[in-house]
Amino acid sequence: MEIVIYIIAGIFMLVGILGCFLPIIPGPPISYVGLLLLQLKEIPPFTQQFMIIWLIITALVFALDYIVPVLGAKKYGGTSKGVIGSAIGLILGIFLFPPIGIILGPIIGAFIGEVVAGKDSKNAMKAAYGSFIGFLFGTGLKLIASGFMFFYYLQSLF
Repeated sequence: MEIVIYIIAGIFMLVGILGCFLPIIPGPPISYVGLLLLQLKEIPPFTQQFMIIWLIITALVFALDYIVPVLGAKKYGGTSKGVIGSAIGLILGIFLFPPIGIILGPIIGAFIGEVVAGKDSKNAMKAAYGSFIGFLFGTGLKLIASGFMFFYYLQSLF
């Protein structure tokens, strides 16, 4: 039974890491579910305090993922349309132009979103840059959190 738990938890961990790059998949919460599944083992690998701390970290990273791109866009004069455009650009970029689409998609999407919002091309590019920086920071936070949870998953194997 424990092998099945490890396999399912491992799938959650990998999907969680993938979710750090895909805005439609909440990466850290899915990785956290992987940790929770490990607690179903006969001898749980983590303490209750460990799980509570990671629940708080997961919730903070999840919330910051929505706040940071907006702050990055606002700092550089962006609008919510630029942030939405950045997310759409990421999704299209990943599926239409991998792997370079992961980088260019959000920038192009944010630029188009800002132009739609009525910005001239110079200000739209500045705002797109801010959206992209915010996106990178948020993605980095998610990846760090999910990466650490994956590390603890691997550590529990041995």
